Amino acid sequence: QVQLVESGGGLVTPGGSLKLSCKASGRVFSNVVMGWYRQAPGNKREFIATITSGGTARYADSVEDRFTISRHNARNTVDLQMDSLKPEDTAVYYCNIYLSDRRSEYDYWGQGTQVTVAP
Repeated sequence: QVQLVESGGGLVTPGGSLKLSCKASGRVFSNVVMGWYRQAPGNKREFIATITSGGTARYADSVEDRFTISRHNARNTVDLQMDSLKPEDTAVYYCNIYLSDRRSEYDYWGQGTQVTVAP
């Protein structure tokens, strides 16, 4: 089993910054893809960013140039630095890890952390 624990959410004013962190423990493979998703009220969960063990990152168009994903392989952690935050970034943010060739068998989610962007 795998446990994911997120931290770093909160309330921030528009234009501000927040950093989310996620720690994975348990049966964590070194080649997992790590990432972040979010879900706003009434919306589906959406992709934000992923990063491979080799450091290749992908971003949603909506956050490109504002958010930065990073990971520390030895510590099994993944961070999301969020800058220039907008009210539409308000959502519950979820950490995710999976094996790209076995996602149906190995796909884990954190409990989520609330990010609220408001004046």
